[in-house]
Amino acid sequence: MAPFGGRSVHALMAAPYRINACTGIDQGDRPYQQDQLGLMAHRYIKGCVLGVIADGMGGLAGGRKAAEQVLLTAQQVFEQFDPRTDDGAAFLLRLAQEAHIGIRLTAATADLEPHSTLAAFLVLPSGHCHFAHSGDSRLYHFRGPQLLHRSQDHSLVQALVKQGLLSDEQARTDPRSNLLLHCLGTQQAPTIDSHRCEPLQVGDVLLACSDGIWQCFPDAELNALAHQATPRQACEELVAQARVRSFGSCDNLSLIVLKLDAAP
Repeated sequence: MAPFGGRSVHALMAAPYRINACTGIDQGDRPYQQDQLGLMAHRYIKGCVLGVIADGMGGLAGGRKAAEQVLLTAQQVFEQFDPRTDDGAAFLLRLAQEAHIGIRLTAATADLEPHSTLAAFLVLPSGHCHFAHSGDSRLYHFRGPQLLHRSQDHSLVQALVKQGLLSDEQARTDPRSNLLLHCLGTQQAPTIDSHRCEPLQVGDVLLACSDGIWQCFPDAELNALAHQATPRQACEELVAQARVRSFGSCDNLSLIVLKLDAAP
């Protein structure tokens, strides 16, 4: 059974809301776990939250080490982040670049070829939110029935979708879906895409997840599950359904569901 963890944080804003979030991680049917995730509340500033998904690649040791390096870097740089003065987009870019360097150093010292995806979101007390990603772990911003933003995978099949050669539905099940064009730990500098969300509102849902989750669900179903349930219930249901729909070949699964509830 997947371990799940949740936390609730009150954000002090002109329009107060409560951040309600949960994480879920499951090994699936793989012999080892290479996904790692982190959900961190700022030590001093209420309403500042960092979420990180890292899907490691490079064999048992390499992939796990790469994903762990991403989480270690995230913890270190978040401790130094001051949301009152520091730029959120620049912070996420620094996180990605330093994680990339850390993975490359691991490769040099251990004779491995570790790589990792990154999907990170930063919620600020001001109500703004920033995304950054590299690879095919995804970030979603839902508002009611609308998908306001979804990160675009750095993968071969996503490139084919952009060219009109595949539909989104075909891309979810294409056997080439594991071929990435960019991620952290590669010899060349990684491509890191950034996005600034619309100001967050009560009822908004943020979802970060590895490909083991999103390959099993169309966007509309992800949105429906996230809105109709609490974050913990949504995590449990998404993991359970992904296991069923994978028919015994389930990838590692990891996700973070964050929902903005009205403050009491």
